[in-house]
Amino acid sequence: MGSPSEPPAPPSAALPAELPVPRTSAGREGLAALLADPERALVAADFDGTLAPIVPDPAQARAHPDAVPALGRLAGRVGTVAVVTGRPADVVVRLGGLDGHPELAGLTVLGAYGAERWDAATGELHKPPPHPGIATARAELPGILGRTGASVEDKGGALAVHTRRAPDPAGAFAELREPLAGLAARLDLALEPGRMVLELRPPGMDKGEALTALVRETGARSVLYAGDDLGDLAAFEAVAALRGSGIPGLRLCSGSEEVAELTAATDLTVDGPAGVAAFLTTLAECLPHG
Repeated sequence: MGSPSEPPAPPSAALPAELPVPRTSAGREGLAALLADPERALVAADFDGTLAPIVPDPAQARAHPDAVPALGRLAGRVGTVAVVTGRPADVVVRLGGLDGHPELAGLTVLGAYGAERWDAATGELHKPPPHPGIATARAELPGILGRTGASVEDKGGALAVHTRRAPDPAGAFAELREPLAGLAARLDLALEPGRMVLELRPPGMDKGEALTALVRETGARSVLYAGDDLGDLAAFEAVAALRGSGIPGLRLCSGSEEVAELTAATDLTVDGPAGVAAFLTTLAECLPHG
């Protein structure tokens, strides 16, 4: 699947020739800042669609073969490496094969849009108590889904309704969006749309807030965030806000035809998880060893 095309960016003398040049001046400044001071940089990425290809069955998602090695190379050369995902943190650790890698000892995984946290250095997992509305939604969803062919991914603290395997994926998505929005409003939940998925989750946290909090915690002086879906827009907006506060950043889009509009909200688009892994690998090679 090809990524959306971008207008050519002007060359930048500050950037290595091996790296693609971001189309925006702010993106070029963010990448240059990361290269100039990698020890105070934060590199963060979404999981599904960014580090892992999208698959019909979410339980079968696996990191791209080059993704974990790329994160490992970066981990010894930048200040902080993180995964920020809507999935439960421990599920992403398992599906991504992120545990048991000494080179990833400093990795942080923020799950459930930042509500959960797993730290590779300790192996500890922190989860908030469940939102009461999730149990009610779990009981009511079968009646709402009916014969649409949609399936439910039970994340424990959230419920994702997938229409990718329905006979009419787009039709089921459109049919379910309004009733699920009504259910979310009644139960004080947030409805998060994505690539053929509608997720019911607790309100009050998003990837932008999670990313901003991690920047503050680590004292990062530059940030790169990679994502592929509508749920990543909050993180991309956070990068833009951080720029306004003097912290340069690069917004990297894992391009797809399903969410082509993300190209306009980002600085550089690459071709899906393979492109993200290749970019991160090349970025690591351009940085000095720790």
